[in-house]
Amino acid sequence: MNTKEAVARRILELCEERHMAVNALATVSGVSPSTIYSMLNEKSKNPGVVSLKKLCDGLEISLREFFNSELFDNLEQEIQ
Repeated sequence: MNTKEAVARRILELCEERHMAVNALATVSGVSPSTIYSMLNEKSKNPGVVSLKKLCDGLEISLREFFNSELFDNLEQEIQ
């Protein structure tokens, strides 16, 4: 798994834990639904840290909490 895939999975995981739809996350975080959906699919290769911080604010967690997941423990090498 690469970093982008781990970020997408983590967003979906956190939404599921909170019984929150992606559109609801967009509303509470001030990020457009299209931006979130592009982070979740192949359209966006590099989710922006500012958008990610806004999503964390909407989820009421810190960036540290976002990345505190086993999803990020054994990521593929990004530099090739």
